[in-house]
Amino acid sequence: MHNGHRIAGALIAATLVCCAEGRAQDRVKAARAARMEEIHALFDRAHLAYPAKEIYLRAFKREGEVELWGAPRAGAPMVLLKRYSICMSSGGLGPKRERGDGQVPEGFYEIDRFNPWSNFHLSLGVSYPNASDRIRGKKNPGGDIFIHGSCVTVGCIPLRDGPIEELYLIALDARSYGQRRIRVDIFPTRMDAEGMAYLSYLARDRPELMSFWRELEPGYLAFEKSRRPPMVTVGKGGAYVVRPVAAW
Repeated sequence: MHNGHRIAGALIAATLVCCAEGRAQDRVKAARAARMEEIHALFDRAHLAYPAKEIYLRAFKREGEVELWGAPRAGAPMVLLKRYSICMSSGGLGPKRERGDGQVPEGFYEIDRFNPWSNFHLSLGVSYPNASDRIRGKKNPGGDIFIHGSCVTVGCIPLRDGPIEELYLIALDARSYGQRRIRVDIFPTRMDAEGMAYLSYLARDRPELMSFWRELEPGYLAFEKSRRPPMVTVGKGGAYVVRPVAAW
């Protein structure tokens, strides 16, 4: 009797998993049917072959944008493919330090998972907390930060469903084509002279916040100069150390 119940329960669980997998695959399949023509046109306009050999994402909280960059080959200078509008925001400028603070992280990250089962249509996981966040964050820094659809958020980066379908497929195909690490760097604003002046005013009574932003600035400037994502390590106290990379 008990064995029969266990077997039945296992069969039900397996059926539910199978159905969930099927729905997820249907979601990705539908996205391909809807978006691939425009994706190919996007790459054709940039004179890049598809799938991308290498992509890079930059997000800017103040401007409410995610930039998609692509390269014709690994190590080559990147070209801007598209800017996607972030359709809702939470928190303010400044890093995320604990679960539930509503903040969108700031720093240097990677896409660490693809989630076609997302409650927010499709989602790309951001590798928060990274080594710096774990050192500098509070006891529970939180996690589960995504670029996702459905245009709702508490600490994530939401796009509308059409744009997340496009971005999800481009990232998924780049990974399938061999790009093991897809960088996604999140900045409070564009860290040019105007942006840094704005941040300096914003942090006029918070020198520790401005000190943090000064660590991000070299990462922004290095890419602006070389069109290559810089190498970033984490030093003493969780500080970011940026080393520019020359393009081929």
